[in-house]
Amino acid sequence: MTKKKTIVLLDWTEFPLEYRPELEKNQGFDIQYKFEKELTDQDFNETEVLIGNCKHDLLKKFRNLKWLQLATSGADGYTTPGVLPKGTLLSGATGTFGITIAEYLMATTLLIQRKLHRYMDNQRQSLWQKEGDIQSIYGSTFLIIGLGDIGTEFAKRVKALGGYTIGIKRTIYGNEEHVDEVYTNAELDNQIPKADVIVSSVPNTPETLKMYNANRFAKMKKNAIFINVGRGNAVDTEALCDALQNGELHGAVLDVTDPEPLPKEHRAWQIPNLVITPHVSGNYDLKETKDRLIDIVTQNMEHFLNGTPLQSEIDFQTGYSKKKL
Repeated sequence: MTKKKTIVLLDWTEFPLEYRPELEKNQGFDIQYKFEKELTDQDFNETEVLIGNCKHDLLKKFRNLKWLQLATSGADGYTTPGVLPKGTLLSGATGTFGITIAEYLMATTLLIQRKLHRYMDNQRQSLWQKEGDIQSIYGSTFLIIGLGDIGTEFAKRVKALGGYTIGIKRTIYGNEEHVDEVYTNAELDNQIPKADVIVSSVPNTPETLKMYNANRFAKMKKNAIFINVGRGNAVDTEALCDALQNGELHGAVLDVTDPEPLPKEHRAWQIPNLVITPHVSGNYDLKETKDRLIDIVTQNMEHFLNGTPLQSEIDFQTGYSKKKL
């Protein structure tokens, strides 16, 4: 069997040496661990497989690339015509981040509902003061926009704590789990007014650009909480700030922002009921997340050699993972 050469461009300081034996089990590959600055002209000539999020301008230099495996669920920019050589397979890491992001969503939902962020502010001022009424997951209605691995894992946890779940997704296949109701994107505006908590985990596509705007924030309940863990440009940041500051929305959580990183002088930092984190809900700080990525990569190495469909293969037309076969 002719060996394929793989250049691994992940930051391997995040992935300890313990993972290498698992990757190297497949004898169909000659695996080399390199960073972008270490690439040579020989690499550009011989590499058939890249594992990692290579810079777009570098991809054009690979003359024999057959498959790019990303370390992210989103394929931002990689589906743009001309970025990848024609015919190159593209796969993402969908299925990797469900647990860690679902737990982030649970934590931040409870943070806002129980006003724990306010009590932390009070603690810094040595202030012993009650902050009044709180909300509960139990009995609340959750609108989960994006019902993939992340949305499903979150819905599962919400149901376990007594919440009511409504899912929104591009296509309904009839096998959706942990949701009491499910609708296509066309129903979004009809479902928003019902929700106590709105959670978004949509990717970056032309259809999702600024999908959360002043009009949609106006449709939300005044006591609603909005959380975004998808892509920052899905939210009109200024419209969100206006809604919060005008009392039209109870609270919000942004793990992704537009622009990103958020400038130090932006007013969003100073809004009391807005919690901001620096794109950390779905990184590789949790060991289970690393394990899941390695599992996807090793399975896809087998699929690539066997000519079978890749797990989490990206559809270049939609920017989403293709439906599982």
